Amino acid sequence: MDVKDVMTTRPTCVTRDTPLRQVAELMQSEDVGAIPVVDGDFLVGMVTDRDIVIRAIARGLDSDETRVSDIASEDLVTVSPGHDLSDALETMARYQVRRLPVTDDDNRLVGVVSQADVAMSAKEKAAGEMLEDISRPPRGPRVVGPDDDKDRDESYEQVDTRGESSSRLP
Repeated sequence: MDVKDVMTTRPTCVTRDTPLRQVAELMQSEDVGAIPVVDGDFLVGMVTDRDIVIRAIARGLDSDETRVSDIASEDLVTVSPGHDLSDALETMARYQVRRLPVTDDDNRLVGVVSQADVAMSAKEKAAGEMLEDISRPPRGPRVVGPDDDKDRDESYEQVDTRGESSSRLP
């Protein structure tokens, strides 16, 4: 499975000049913890909820006066849409990030892949596999036994209701 199969396409983005208060409001309304920073279509940074807390609030910066460019991370790890999903997860683990921007060969932002996207995909895949297993017809022969004891072949082993077996061999 590739990154493009699970990534969020067309994520909400901000520019370097966006005030932090507006970024925080976007994070709240979009229910996200990271927002890409773009210049046109080009990825130039990421700002996370952690960046806002550690690099702005903890330093006493004014959220209306402070701009994204003052706190955003610009040294980014990215993946391409055709990147293998398991490799993307390894990259997340290696760099201790929960979200990766997805860019094309020209560094244009085309999406974001998060651990949550991967988890949802895995959950959907597992649910689909479970439904497939449930819907799959049983294998092997269809064995139909006699309806009552008088029609049974006495050479077959019988199991009583206590789970004990007894042979009825002649």
